Amino acid sequence: MSKNLVIVESPAKAKTIQKYLGSDYEVKSSFGHIRDLPKKGMGIDLATFSPDYEVSADKKKLVTELKSAVKKADMVWLASDEDREGEAIAWHLAEELKLKPDNRKRIVFHEITKNAILKAIENPRDINQNLVNAQQARRVLDRIVGFEMSPVLWKKVKPGLSAGRVQSVAVRLVVEREKEIRAFTPKASFKLDGIFLNKTSQEIAAKLKKDFDREEEAEKFLELAKTVEFKVLNVETKPGSRSASAPFTTSTLQQEASSRLGYNVTNTMRLAQRLYEEGHITYMRTDSVNLSQEAIEGAKTQILSEYGKEYSSPRNYTTKSSSAQEAHEAIRPTDFSVKTIGDVQLNKLYQLIYRRTLASQMANAKIEKTVIEIGNAKLPQHFEAQGEVIIFDGFLRAYGIVKTEDDDEENNEKLLPKVTVGEVLDYKKITATEKFTRPSARYTEAGLVRKLEELGIGRPSTYAPTIQTIQNREYVDKREIEPQTREIVKMSLVKDKIKKEVLDEKFGGDKNKFVPTDIGEVVNDFLTDNFSEILDFGFTARVEESFDEIAHGGQKWKEMMTDFYSKFHPRIEDVEENADRANGERLLGVDPKTGKNVTTRIGRFGPMIQIGEQDDEEKPVFASLLSGQNIATITLEDALELFKLPFDLNEFEGQTVTIGVGRFGPYVKWGETYISIPKGEDPLSIDQTRAEEIIAEKKLADAPIASYKGEPITKGTGRFGPFIKYQSIFINVPKRYNFENLSQSDINELVEAKLEKEANRYIQHWEAEKISIENARWGPIVKHGKNIYKIPKKKDDTKYEADDLKEISIDEVKKWITAQDPKAFAEKKKPAAKKAPAKKATTAAKKPAVKKPAAKK
Repeated sequence: MSKNLVIVESPAKAKTIQKYLGSDYEVKSSFGHIRDLPKKGMGIDLATFSPDYEVSADKKKLVTELKSAVKKADMVWLASDEDREGEAIAWHLAEELKLKPDNRKRIVFHEITKNAILKAIENPRDINQNLVNAQQARRVLDRIVGFEMSPVLWKKVKPGLSAGRVQSVAVRLVVEREKEIRAFTPKASFKLDGIFLNKTSQEIAAKLKKDFDREEEAEKFLELAKTVEFKVLNVETKPGSRSASAPFTTSTLQQEASSRLGYNVTNTMRLAQRLYEEGHITYMRTDSVNLSQEAIEGAKTQILSEYGKEYSSPRNYTTKSSSAQEAHEAIRPTDFSVKTIGDVQLNKLYQLIYRRTLASQMANAKIEKTVIEIGNAKLPQHFEAQGEVIIFDGFLRAYGIVKTEDDDEENNEKLLPKVTVGEVLDYKKITATEKFTRPSARYTEAGLVRKLEELGIGRPSTYAPTIQTIQNREYVDKREIEPQTREIVKMSLVKDKIKKEVLDEKFGGDKNKFVPTDIGEVVNDFLTDNFSEILDFGFTARVEESFDEIAHGGQKWKEMMTDFYSKFHPRIEDVEENADRANGERLLGVDPKTGKNVTTRIGRFGPMIQIGEQDDEEKPVFASLLSGQNIATITLEDALELFKLPFDLNEFEGQTVTIGVGRFGPYVKWGETYISIPKGEDPLSIDQTRAEEIIAEKKLADAPIASYKGEPITKGTGRFGPFIKYQSIFINVPKRYNFENLSQSDINELVEAKLEKEANRYIQHWEAEKISIENARWGPIVKHGKNIYKIPKKKDDTKYEADDLKEISIDEVKKWITAQDPKAFAEKKKPAAKKAPAKKATTAAKKPAVKKPAAKK
């Protein structure tokens, strides 16, 4: 029997650590936090700010197992991660398992290697209450902000919305960038490029050093260029160098994995977590760029053996951020002799970390930069060609050149041919192209992380969940922005002749960048108008600094909470009482047919257009906006077009055909079947021929691909990926199957596995009442609709077994439900008739006239 119990927060970590410890140690996982604030209710005493922690239902069995293991152990080692969240996990374990200081030890390590684990065992400490309090302060403050601001949004904007201290600031950044883009006025200028030939007919690409504001100026320059002899006026060669970037922090890893590997922030952190837990890299939540002496020596040894002495340049980097948490290292490999690992996806991220760390310990790259000036004294401006040669590659040998999103693709510097001052050059072609200035780019995930870090908002552990939350809340999305077209003028000088042409240029298109949704903009505007301090970047950064002070023992967390809440709560009460409702309503103009006002706003089913007023004799009519349309930018003309929907076409195969738009987007309705119109296709452009094509495609997609026990099997792709359908059961198809070429044995396997799972799911099922007793991960549960209820113990205080539950009557189950939720079966009262609103802006959203299509799989 093990005398030592080690508790970590993840099974993968437990498995790795168990390998390094002998039979005297038993390693168990807590699966993250074993207790937290309750899911229902705030769970905080607002008089004292004391949290009411509870063990969640799905962790009760685990806690029982851990308590049993604790009784058998002489010493319990709490080995959760070395950060505030990890410290809080250790503290919750100590509290819930009733561990005393004499039978518990706290150990920390920033890498899961044998040496690091054994060293941690030799140097235990107790729980750092300052770090625990910093985590509690963040958790409690964020819970209060969310729980008090969200109901204000339900009342003033729309039910079901949420607000949060960091998420709302992140949304504000996206919204403000979008408004900046809308307000941007592009300015045109003419940029000149020349291709010149030296005496050996080698090409030299050069740019004019000044742009022209007007077409006439550019044309005048080209006319002058026809008459002059171009010469090399100057050749300047300068030595230079490039130095490697520091090793990765959480933020820089997320940014680089995005630009080099195309990984989103959540995926990067998931893979990094696995690399850490399997012992390949150091802890992945850090804002430090420091390396240990052991790591510097390990990198040096590898560089000497792989590249040679001239490539080695050991150095340490200092963290610039004053808010860097705790004494972590940068993210680095734990063993530099391990160059690759087996898993392909993990290896891509590992390689990035490995090469970045190695490069940080390598010599600077040496370059030679050449600038050639080309022109003539008669010309008002001269051309300049730039190029560079790498004399010594240094760190570039391991990592290559790092480019950011903001790098201009046109500035790629090339190798230039040899020329001498005074040498005469022939021009092959000189072009003057009209170029327009561009607004600031929309944020990518990595770009938003960089901005949050720059503003001091959030910390390494919060970037990924913040990015995920604002998407889950549907305040921002990454929908594709269709480009617009504009005309540009291009003039070319070739063989003493100027050719002028007008070309079409696409601009403003975007994909995989953050764009605010309509509801995101309305919520942001409401919050910035009414909670300007909470949404203030400086305030949010100062709160983070307060958490840092608590972590270092410089401030008491409940005092910080008292100060914050004394200012925050009165503001909540004031806004709830006095603020106007917000729905983004905007008057677009007057409908020429009816003479009624046309407005756009957020309605019950999303962004919509309304013709007429609520108190008109004739009820107003509604239409939903199409994907890509926005209540802040839609024009009267585009709005009126929406009222052409729905419209009927001719019958097809004896069934009616209608084109419309509903809650799930534009559709073709054929009989009673709703078929989504392909993304980016304008429903108003759908004619009979195209509608029949869409119907035919749907028929083909819905055609049975096989059968199971005489019943047809169909397939499709839905919200959760590829699936097959048997009777009314949807069965997800995992990636290990070839979805495009499923065999009969594949189908049998998938259907039988699903049927077996469904058969084991229900102990009893009363379908009409929507009540069931089901097997769940941690034991049987009762479900009523979407709600889950606990199964009480028997009168003799023992648990119900599965066989017992098969005999339980529905009346008994209803008693269990009512005991936990007295209103579970209460009849819903019809809402009382509302009084006429005082202001148009407060008009309740009316369901659009368009019938919404059924949800697609």
